[in-house]
Amino acid sequence: MSNLIRIPTPLRNLTKNEAEVSVEAKTVGDALEALEKKHGGIRARICDEKGNVRRFVNVYVNDEDIRFLQALGTPLKDGDQISIVPAIAGGC
Repeated sequence: MSNLIRIPTPLRNLTKNEAEVSVEAKTVGDALEALEKKHGGIRARICDEKGNVRRFVNVYVNDEDIRFLQALGTPLKDGDQISIVPAIAGGC
């Protein structure tokens, strides 16, 4: 199954400036592992030491937040798109 992972600008230095990376995966967790194999070091920026998605990083499958699905176990279909969206803080 081919899936597309959209890489946010702050992480593109880890993907040789690729904005999108195609991976073969059955779940979101598998997709992140495949991304790590292609671009070592990126998973540590997305997941914590326990392997869970960091709380300041949001991951979506086709615009659905995986926290409201099955988290890293969320199944993927061929052609699903995964978006990694880091939280942005700021203000006065």
